[in-house]
Amino acid sequence: MGRSVRKRGKKLSGEAQKGNGYWYKKGLRDGLPIAMGYFAVAFTLGITAKNIGMTPMQAAASSMLLHASAGQYAAMTVIASGTGYLEMVMTTLIVNLRYLLMSCALSQKAGSEMKMGHRMIVSYYITDEIFGIASAVEERLNPFYNYGAATVAGPGWTIGTFLGALLGTALPERISLALGVALYGMFIAIIIPPAKKSKIICGIVVVSMLASSLFGILPVIGKISEGFKIIILTALIAGVAAWKFPVQEETKE
Repeated sequence: MGRSVRKRGKKLSGEAQKGNGYWYKKGLRDGLPIAMGYFAVAFTLGITAKNIGMTPMQAAASSMLLHASAGQYAAMTVIASGTGYLEMVMTTLIVNLRYLLMSCALSQKAGSEMKMGHRMIVSYYITDEIFGIASAVEERLNPFYNYGAATVAGPGWTIGTFLGALLGTALPERISLALGVALYGMFIAIIIPPAKKSKIICGIVVVSMLASSLFGILPVIGKISEGFKIIILTALIAGVAAWKFPVQEETKE
């Protein structure tokens, strides 16, 4: 028994020796593939920004301040429709509500040891992909791991958006159109895996598509601005789905 205690002590001391530098470098390594993927997708987002009249600097600023592809695209949709700031803010808030849940989950993983300043900085750059790799870390979450991942992922997203807005119109029309479709491909890639695993999610996705189409052709509802259409559909469908099909908590035996 004494030997096992000594081995455990060595293991704990080894984990304790993993300082901030170790976690920062690990975050850099794990964030590099994310940065490469971000660059490709952000390039198509930059083309979309250019098409609605945003300058390359404006497009890059949006990616620097709002790290959310779906949220940015929703905001650009509202901008293109010519509606007001309130709709844009509400639309972005609702589309990005999932990051609130991700922040809560990572807060539990970080434990009480992480200070408030680190929590605020980490929460500023929580994306789906960074949340995924941070959740996979077996030890307590060190904020410098997220800092390392964000160091490479952030510029990948921002630079990709800038170059897309700058060079998108200079590319041949066929290539620009093909890259523009890639953004929709990313959205499809987000919903297909969970839809394949759950018939309920698959049904909700289908209902959302049908409802969105109906909102575009119905006489009265069709006159509502695009921003409020997104807000109404998101709140209505998500609310009904949460009410009818609540997620059951896992019980430990």
